Amino acid sequence: MVDVAGKETSVRIAVAEATVKMKPATLRIVTGGRSGLTSKKGDVLAAARLAGIQAAKRTPELIPLCHSIALTSVAVDVDVVGRSILRIRATARATDRTGVEMEALVAAAVAALTVYDMLKAVERGITIERVRLIEKSGGRSGTWRRATSRRTR
Repeated sequence: MVDVAGKETSVRIAVAEATVKMKPATLRIVTGGRSGLTSKKGDVLAAARLAGIQAAKRTPELIPLCHSIALTSVAVDVDVVGRSILRIRATARATDRTGVEMEALVAAAVAALTVYDMLKAVERGITIERVRLIEKSGGRSGTWRRATSRRTR
């Protein structure tokens, strides 16, 4: 692990996202848009949010050289984009000596995996795409934001 003892403590924030693509009929099950159809495992969006938060808290156990940090908050939001896409956005915050990028990325990825797990009985062709850092702030390197364009949205 990198020695962070000499770094200043500062507020660190990172936002990551993942995209989950599925058939429109599958998305209707998630959003409740088709009466009588539900995931056999329950509320997909609630489970994804909770799984993402739990995953962020366990990041140092999953990523071998990742520091344990004192997270002050983790939020996982899931939005419907179009007829067949869920966008998962995870925000992690801490006041510490090292960043929270990995916690945000792990939260987004595990939330997306949870969506897949809960819907695989309905559709095996679901894809998880573009797990990526959107922005980070804090620390010596300051603020970084992903450049936006029509192609990266």
